[in-house]
Formats: sequence, structure tokens, C-alpha cells
Amino acid sequence: MKSLFLGIFMTASVLTASAQQSYSSNDGMLHVNLEKAIAIALDENPTIRVAEKEVELKVLADEEAWQALLPEIAVNGSLQHTLLAAEMKLGDNSFKMGRDNTNTVNVGASLNVPIFAPTVYQNMKLTKEDIKLAQEKARGSKLELINQVTKAYYQALLAKDSYLVMKQSYETSKLNYDIISERERVGKVSEYDKLSAEVQMRSMNSSMVSAENGETLAMLQLKVLMGVTANIRLAIDDRLENYEAQIVIPQLLDQERQLLDNSAMRQFDLSQSLLDRSYKVAKAAFLPTVSFTLAAQYQSLYNNNWEFWNYSYSPSASFTINVSVPIFRASNWSRLKNIKLQMAELEDNRTNTLRNLNMAADSYRTNMMSSLAQVNSNSIAVAQAEKALSISNKRYEVGRGTILEVNQSQTALTQAQLTYNQSIYDYLTSKSDFDYTLGKETYLK
Repeated sequence: MKSLFLGIFMTASVLTASAQQSYSSNDGMLHVNLEKAIAIALDENPTIRVAEKEVELKVLADEEAWQALLPEIAVNGSLQHTLLAAEMKLGDNSFKMGRDNTNTVNVGASLNVPIFAPTVYQNMKLTKEDIKLAQEKARGSKLELINQVTKAYYQALLAKDSYLVMKQSYETSKLNYDIISERERVGKVSEYDKLSAEVQMRSMNSSMVSAENGETLAMLQLKVLMGVTANIRLAIDDRLENYEAQIVIPQLLDQERQLLDNSAMRQFDLSQSLLDRSYKVAKAAFLPTVSFTLAAQYQSLYNNNWEFWNYSYSPSASFTINVSVPIFRASNWSRLKNIKLQMAELEDNRTNTLRNLNMAADSYRTNMMSSLAQVNSNSIAVAQAEKALSISNKRYEVGRGTILEVNQSQTALTQAQLTYNQSIYDYLTSKSDFDYTLGKETYLK
């Protein structure tokens, strides 16, 4: 058994690795953009498969509901051995209700057909509503995963771009240090300039290492959401600055109407339909039911041997029309009250959720407007910081500036680039949350 389980585990691992390897390119790297990352996540993330299996379970429940209308056929048989037959006495007379030490055999079949079953009819409609609710929950899971993967992808881009900024700053500061160190060696600059350049270089190196660790963690989080194993190497051929042209503020004609596409709001509406149908199922319990039963059997009485095949059997058959009319059952009334309370509670939750979604959508849209203004301002700030660094370097080369001005200019440029990337990231994550709140299916299959 251990060998069998080990073999199954190894086979599953190989199949999973093969499936993930199919995404990789010839260089062994998994090159992804946003669309590909989402596509892989929808295929590989376990939560999506769980949601899809839940829909399959609801479909099976629907089949079970209508199958209650199919005829039921049963075959039964019994063997009774009488040790001592009962004796009935009436005054001075008595007679046996059978024979001692004899066998009685009954073999029969029955057919039961529902003719009128209102509860079954309503249950059939109820399961169809349940399927719609399960499908919407699966859609909601997909939209939530898309939102998580999208923000994780942007987080990975921010970490990557931050690392590139810090790496460029470190390389620039290292180059400055090498030049100043050489000039200090020949006596053209003071030791203070060399020390200041070395401090700047080491500070940038520390920041670069931290940014590299941040990029590693961001990539790991993206892998988890995509459902790929940790040994798969991801490569993102993208930059945050590529999204600057896409930064616009969406125009809303009717935000509340668009919020009806939100998965939570759709689930509220479907749950309301489900409760309406449950109420009808409960009311159907007050209606009569009609069924038809056909029974046939072979019977052999009072045999004093065990040779069943030699018994003398006599056939009999009958049919029955069963009508059941419920008169009073207290639990039916309690169930109706329970469902009405659930419907009122659901309506209150729906109203509260719609208000919160409206507030969240307004908040995300406000954040997007703020980020848009910051991107425009920070873009100009980066250009000015680059120019200021160039001027400070020239001033230092001709002896009219100090190393402190160069370091300050380098730090200002680094900070401007990081802030520029951060503002684009803030816009993109707010846009992702905004689309999720409105229930947009941009990347949904």
C-alpha cells in the first residue's frame, strides 16, 4: 500500500510539473505578462477548481431532484419458518393459525409511480436556482482571484522597478566613488569627498539589497496566486511606466446600476430567488400527493420440507392509488415563518452591502484621481531631478560645486523615480479594485 500511494503521489507530481513546464520557454524561464499570469492562475489555482466542482455537485443535485418523479421498482422475498403456530380459541372451540414446523415463502415485485407530487416539482425548480447561485459563486471566485493576481502582478512590477532604480543609483554612486577615489589619490580632491562618495555608495548598496529581497518576495506571492510551484522561475518583461498612457479616470453614468454586476450583489439576488422558491416548496407541503402502486407476488404456504423449487406457488396481484392529504403539521407553519425572516434579513444585508460597495467605488475612484495628478507631477519631478543631477555633476567637475550637492541630487533623483513608480502602482491597484467592485469581467474566460 505504501508503494501504491508513493507511486500515485509521484505520478501526480510529475503531471503537475509537466503541466507547469509547458508554460516555460526554451530558456527555462516562465515569461509572463498580466494576461498570461491571470490565464495560468485560472487554470492552476486550486480555489477555482473547488468552485467548479461545487457547480458540478449542484448539477448532480438537480438530477436527483427530477429523478424523484421516475417509477420505483422493488423486488422482495421472504421465508418464514413456523415453529409453533398461533392458536385461536373461541369459547370451547379452538383452531390453529397455521401449521407447526412448516415454511411459508413470499416472492414479489412492486412498482410505485408518483402521479401528483407538488413538493418534488418545486424542488426541481429550487435546484435550478441553486445551480445559478453556485455558478455565480464560481464567477465571484474567479473575479476575486483575477483581482488578487492583478495586484500581485503590479506589486511585482513595483518591486522590480524599485530594484532597477536602486541598482542604477548604486552603479552611478559606485562610478562616482571610483572617479573620486582616483582623483583623491592624485590629490585633486579632498579625503572628505572620497568618504562622502563611499558612504553614498554603501547606502545605495544596502537599499539595492533590500529592493532585491522585496522583488523576490513579490515574485513568490505571485507564484502562489498563479498556482505554480516555487521552483518555476518567473520573468516579467514589463515596466510600470508602460501603463502611464492608460491612466484615465473612468466615466460613470450610473454607478449603482453598474454595481449590480458585482458578484456579491448578484449572489444576493439569486439567494432571494432561492428563498422565494424555498417558500413555495414549504407551501407545497400543504398540498395533497397522489401515487400509484402495482404489486404482484407468488406465495406458498405451510410446506413441511426445504425443497423450495418443489413448492406449489400461487400468484396474486393488486394495484393501489394512494392519496395523502395533509391536515395539520405544526412544523410546516414554523418553516414558513423561518423563510420569511430569512428573506427580510437578506434584504437588509443587501441594502447594507450596496451602500458599502458605493462607498468603496467612490473611494477607489477618488484614489485614482489623486494618483493621476501625482503621476503627472512626479513625471515632471523625475525629469527635473535628472537635470539637477547633471548640473551638479558638471559643477563638481569644474570645481564650483561640492560632493554634498552631487549626493543630494542623486538621492533626490532616486526618490523621484521611486515616487513616480509608486504613484503609477497606486493608480493601477485602485483601478483593479474599482473594476472588481463593479464586477467587470475584463480577463474572465
